[in-house]
Formats: sequence, structure tokens, C-alpha cells
Amino acid sequence: MSNLKDFIEKKMSMSHIYQPVMIKTLLENGGITDKKTIAKNILSYDFSQIEYYEGITNNMVGHVLRKNEVVLKDKNNYKLKLFEDLSSTEVPELIALCDEKINEYIKKRGAKIWEHRRRNRKAVPGSTRYQVLKRADGRCELCGISKEEKALEVDHIIPKNNGGEDSIDNYQALCFSCNANKRDTDDTDFRNLSVKYQARKPDCIFCNISRKIIAENELSIAFYDKYPVTLKHVLIVPKRHCNDYFELSQPEINAMIRLTHILKEKLKTQDKNISGFNIGFNSGEDAGQTVFHCHMHLIPRRKGDVENPIGGVRNLIPGKGDYK
Repeated sequence: MSNLKDFIEKKMSMSHIYQPVMIKTLLENGGITDKKTIAKNILSYDFSQIEYYEGITNNMVGHVLRKNEVVLKDKNNYKLKLFEDLSSTEVPELIALCDEKINEYIKKRGAKIWEHRRRNRKAVPGSTRYQVLKRADGRCELCGISKEEKALEVDHIIPKNNGGEDSIDNYQALCFSCNANKRDTDDTDFRNLSVKYQARKPDCIFCNISRKIIAENELSIAFYDKYPVTLKHVLIVPKRHCNDYFELSQPEINAMIRLTHILKEKLKTQDKNISGFNIGFNSGEDAGQTVFHCHMHLIPRRKGDVENPIGGVRNLIPGKGDYK
């Protein structure tokens, strides 16, 4: 007992409830049990699934049964009409009839009736999961809740059912509630996304870039600026045509930020004198934007490249850099 107690109290590192639930289930079943029993016990704690089926109950099942005057609804409670008039023998007879209908439907349709909730794909590898959660800074990328309050899951931004890829740039961190509500067939938020990301403008120089691409991922590319502010000044742009930063989608922001991290290491390896960076967007003509395809500047800085670097991007407006 002492070893197991010591493990549970001091050594068990948890990213979810799975480990203690599995140990508890084994303890309750004489030290050995099958994976289905363990899975059922984990499911019993997952109130996101209850939330999902509460929605089904209210919006589908309950609506149909109320319309057919089978049940009544009072706030969160449902009542079977005329239940009081049923005899003690009629209740089990009707329950058996419901079981018969359930079994008949399952026999006819098979496992297909649960395809909307099934995850046939392989689990996201641990190293990739770590990168996604680290990039999200431990928060749900939809509602913003911390991993300390709700467990986070790695979700496909463009659902697998809609052709989404198993790619770091197609993953996002969602709390289990947001992920359950989104579902894997969501065509409200993600309809035609694959077409959207292929949008190009024939007369846009960044949509038809002829310069050497130095880094790339699914949604963004990077190349050296034609008119560099400093040596190895890089532009990072979304592949899709959009005018400025405020038209970017969250997946595109994620993809562009990921390239900045890759390029930071690459540039510092190539040039040991690089000691800092300015990173930023120009959005709108009055902010200095001249090419109206969104682009991020990654500008390497070196000690002594200007006499007084204080203020950084504040120097865009003369006299506003040195605020001391």
C-alpha cells in the first residue's frame, strides 16, 4: 500500500483525471478490469458530454415529444403526460416496448448512429499536443478559460470530416466544453474554409511572390524584404489574400507566429550579432502600409545599429521614442 499511496500523493503528475480514475476503478474491481469499464468510469466524470446531450434533449428530443403532447416541460424538468394514470403493470410493459424500439434501431443502423460522436482518428502525439498547449499559453483559444479551471483538448480547426489535416497549424487548444459544443461536423463556423484559404488576388505582388521563400507552413510564407531596414529583414505573410492584420483568422495568426519562432532561431544561428528583434504590422495607409496584402515585419536588431534604440516602435512618430 505504501508505494501506491506515495505514488498517488506525491509522484502522480496529472494533465487530466485519467490516472486516479483508472486506479480507483481497478481498486473497486479487485485489482483487474477491462478497458471498457475504465472508459465508462472516466466518462461518468465528463460533464461536457452531459452538456452535449442536454442540448439534444432540449432542441431535438424534447421539442418533438412536446409537439406530440407526450411530455411537458417546466424549466429544467420534463414530465410524462398522464403518468399518474398508468398501472403498475403498464409501466414495465412500456419500458420493455422502449427497449424493443432501441434494440431494433441499433440492429438496423449499427454503429453509424454514433458516428457524430466517434473519434476514429489516431490520438494527437504527445509532443504535438505539448506544442499546441504551450502555444495557447494554457488557455482555451475560444473562450480563454485556463487549463487550471477546465481540461484542455487538442482540436482540429478545420474538422477532419471536412478535409482538415493532421498539422500543427490545423490544431487549436479548446477546453472540453468548447470542443464538445463545436463538434467535428460544424459547418457554421468552418464552412468553405478550405476555399477561403486558397483565395489569391491576380495583381497582388505577395499573392504571386517571385522572391525566394525562406520558410513556409500550411497557411503562411516568409521571405526577405526587398527594401530591408536591417540585414536579414524578413516579411511573413498569409498565403490567402487579406488586406491587413484585422482580416486574419486565428489559424493564420497562429501559423505566422510559429514562423517567427522558427526564423528567430534560424537568423540568430546565421548571424551571432543579432541581439533583438522588432516585430510588427502596418495596418492602413495612415499607419504607413503600402502593400495591401497583410504582412508582418521581423526586423533583426544589433547592438549599436542606432545611437539610441530606446522606445523601439514608438520611434515611428518622431520624438515619441525616448519617453524617459
